[in-house]
Amino acid sequence: MTYTGEEHGAGRDGPLWWERRRGAVLDVGLAAVSAVECAVEGVPFAREAGIPVAVGVLFGLLVGSTLVLRRRWPIAVVLVGIAVAPAAMGFLLGVVGLYTLAACEVPRRITATLASMSLVATFVVMYLRTSGDQGASRSLVIILSVFVAVALTVPPVLLGLYIGARRRLMESLQERADSLERELSLLADRAEERAEWARTEERTRIAREMHDVVAHRVSLMVVHAAALEAVAAKDPARAAKNAALVGDMGRQALTELREMLGVLRAAESPKRAPAVVPVAALAGGAGFEDGPGPTLDELEVLVGQSRAAGMVVELDVRGVGEEYPAEVEQAAYRVVQEALTNCHKHAPGARVVVRLAHRGDEVAMQVENGPCGADVVQPGLPSGGNGLVGMRERVLGLGGVFVSGPTDEGGFKVSAVLPRGPRRP
Repeated sequence: MTYTGEEHGAGRDGPLWWERRRGAVLDVGLAAVSAVECAVEGVPFAREAGIPVAVGVLFGLLVGSTLVLRRRWPIAVVLVGIAVAPAAMGFLLGVVGLYTLAACEVPRRITATLASMSLVATFVVMYLRTSGDQGASRSLVIILSVFVAVALTVPPVLLGLYIGARRRLMESLQERADSLERELSLLADRAEERAEWARTEERTRIAREMHDVVAHRVSLMVVHAAALEAVAAKDPARAAKNAALVGDMGRQALTELREMLGVLRAAESPKRAPAVVPVAALAGGAGFEDGPGPTLDELEVLVGQSRAAGMVVELDVRGVGEEYPAEVEQAAYRVVQEALTNCHKHAPGARVVVRLAHRGDEVAMQVENGPCGADVVQPGLPSGGNGLVGMRERVLGLGGVFVSGPTDEGGFKVSAVLPRGPRRP
């Protein structure tokens, strides 16, 4: 079965082998006209062949009706037109058949062969029918035969080739347009997925940053408040000192919260920045601090705050302090800060050792606490289980190594190593 491609790709709503109803109507109409033509031409053919006129008319009707099959079997229709050429019938059948053959998706060598056969058959028939006319020269008969053969063969073939090429070009352009539309839709879906991933990533980073910044301050406030409650009646001077420390911690927590919210609001400038802060700007926790952010030089102050809250903390710094990228120093500071916060929550009264080692192209830090006494009252600080997760994300995000776990002595240890420069995890 061979289709011409005239209706190919459109929604199918026609009967039998037709793609569209209008194609079926057109073919049936052409077949009816061709059948009438062949029936009329069958009358002289019957007289010349010496057969009943009714048989000639019926034969013409059958021959002309084969044009209805032009879309499904164009080769057969052309062969029928060539076969009845000696009977001087089926001109419309031959012309429409050649056009359909040239426009359909059959090999071009078949089209060229059948078109040549039709050309030769038409030439021979015209030559034989006009050579017997009196007063007509041989050269005139040949010229007339060639003209008629070319006129009935070449134009429909050329028109069919043009229509077929144009149709294939339109189908190719339509396929390209559909492919481009699918690609654009896929790109839009991927862009939406990336945007959603970025929003989720930034929400996670914001939550981690706020947890690290605020949890430490609030934990110290709770520890000081508990101490204030215990000594309020016995030691008013110490109670006043603890109250002052609580106030300082609260003011520091509020200041850091304002700084973070100020940076987030600054992203919504009149230029309408993206709805999420760029991921690269927040790698390792950078991007929230107003200014350079915390550095390793501030670890002494951080440890001092824990000491003021009653914790026994030892700071051991080894190696020569060097300048590190801001995100590395911030991540290292936050790891130590969160580790100390966990010590306040889970190991009150335990001895804590903070180690910091400068190793040239990397910086290592370790916070280890011993076991807390059995008679120590727990401060009752809530824990969301995000501290270790946040520390691990910070360190791995900068290509470092993070290890945490209990020690043999019954304490807990947090270790991290951060490279000086950016490195893929």
